[in-house]
Amino acid sequence: MSATPSVGRALPLADELSGVFARMSGLLLSEDTVERALSLLSALAQETVTGSSGAGVSLIDERNRRSSGSTDDRVRQADDLQYQLGEGPCLTAAKTRELIRMDDLADDQRWPTWAAAVAGLGLRAAMSAPLVAGNGSLGAIKLYAEQPRTFDAHSERVLTLFSAQAAILVANMQTAERARRLSAGMRTAIQGRDAVSMAKGVLMGRHAIDEDTAFSMLLARCEHDDIPLAEAARKTIGSSVRRGR
Repeated sequence: MSATPSVGRALPLADELSGVFARMSGLLLSEDTVERALSLLSALAQETVTGSSGAGVSLIDERNRRSSGSTDDRVRQADDLQYQLGEGPCLTAAKTRELIRMDDLADDQRWPTWAAAVAGLGLRAAMSAPLVAGNGSLGAIKLYAEQPRTFDAHSERVLTLFSAQAAILVANMQTAERARRLSAGMRTAIQGRDAVSMAKGVLMGRHAIDEDTAFSMLLARCEHDDIPLAEAARKTIGSSVRRGR
């Protein structure tokens, strides 16, 4: 019998967030850059959780920690202080994969150095939820408020559901971005290869030499001018055009 009321209470929350999730899912298709999409994601999080005065996303991996899409400078400063000090609710949420809520930064003693450092920013409450996709933690999404005890159990449930959907979005965006970078790199490599082939042809025709000798001449130009092979090839082709060949 006890399970039935909890299900009944969950349905309005799911209905409440259905429109949010629909807007969130459209970000991947509508935005050109990850940074822009994360900005809209942060704004959507602030709009969704009542009382929030700022929001942002922290992307954390083995190489760096960076904030993206922060809604204002205070959020960026609060996050930067976490990274500098190595402590704070966002870093802990990402590490433990658990939601962190700070009802009053002035009284909470879990991260006293960070709390004291952000005291001048006018932020009194904070809440961070991890972004977990598959077996990996991508970082965390965080909310700040100007009044203490702004967030409650309902806020936690909303942000937990929001972050679960956001993690899927962020993971998909990162995958798409890596694919675009790989595609650009492949295009560059192919263009460089084609330029080298053309340059060898230019040298073979100009000097009546074989392919190996032409390639050696290109390498010699690389060393002499201290430039990459593809650039040496493009310069060789350019000089041929100027000569009217």
